[in-house]
Amino acid sequence: MTNQHAPSPVSGTRQTVVVPNSIDMVSLFGPGDEHLGLLERTFPVSVHVRGNRVTLTGEPAAVALAERLLDELVAILRTGQGLNAETVERVAGMLKREDGGPDERPADVLSLNILSNRGRSIRPKTLNQKRYVETIDRHTVTFGIGPAGTGKTYLAMAKAVQALQAKQVNRIILSRPAVEAGEKLGFLPGTLSEKIDPYLRPLYDALHDMIDPESIPKLLAAGTIEVAPLAYLRGRSLNDSFIVLDEAQNTTPEQMKMFLTRLGFGSKIVVTGDVTQVDLPSGTNSGLRVVEGILDGVEDLAFVRLTSHDVVRHKLVARIVAAYDDFDAREEARRAARSPGKAPRASDRPSDRPVSDQ
Repeated sequence: MTNQHAPSPVSGTRQTVVVPNSIDMVSLFGPGDEHLGLLERTFPVSVHVRGNRVTLTGEPAAVALAERLLDELVAILRTGQGLNAETVERVAGMLKREDGGPDERPADVLSLNILSNRGRSIRPKTLNQKRYVETIDRHTVTFGIGPAGTGKTYLAMAKAVQALQAKQVNRIILSRPAVEAGEKLGFLPGTLSEKIDPYLRPLYDALHDMIDPESIPKLLAAGTIEVAPLAYLRGRSLNDSFIVLDEAQNTTPEQMKMFLTRLGFGSKIVVTGDVTQVDLPSGTNSGLRVVEGILDGVEDLAFVRLTSHDVVRHKLVARIVAAYDDFDAREEARRAARSPGKAPRASDRPSDRPVSDQ
């Protein structure tokens, strides 16, 4: 995209952006110029369009961000993807937060294709999500820690299916601890399979997004894909497998050690969880909360922190997560003020730290 500077009026800087002729202007601007409206509301600029020339007027910083937004949207369209309001909002959000810097463009994040099925592509939607999937590629064991809706489990499963299709592994093993809100399996009605199924249902639902539904029963029957409670992995050595442990905050430290030591040759592990949503009985330590302190510095193992900025569900979910994070921070500050000699442990605190490769 090229641009031309026009004389700056008193009201601010004016910059004219020339959109390449190969770009469909309706796709760029959206139905009823919806995307331009988002641009004006996100960055305090006025927009004037004539043909393929877009003139931006406003404060220099706002004009620069608006120009970068248009440039990123053009880059996305050049990959053959469509644009919608959600994509425009995500790109604008990354630019406002200055995620990544010049070497990690929003267009690169939103164009990274992990998996395609039935005309639908699975891609990261935030910079942290892109770093997460790249960390999975680079390490044998990856911990994805963050709140609900950040895609930590979904993307891990997509990487598992990708590895299976590329014949990098021979099978996928998906597991969860069968613990939730104090319920015990023995008190639930039905057979063992019927008792376990509600805990594993989210994993089955994600599989149906990634693999043709008619092939899933065959893969399960052949053992190519296994969905099982964590307890079923005890005593096994898992070779040539891609293993995902979901809801890992509901493991005890002993269960976490048991799981991690199941790692066999040619395998990869991804552990996901949210340390703010522990359903273990009161007084029981979460294996996910203590594991970073134990494994910090271990080679070929990495921790990735996802935050409210990475929530990809309804935009209100991100606001809810952020509000709870603020509340937790205030409560932690009150506790610290009441007990100045006893600071809370780092492993007990939600963290917005970025990815750290160990």
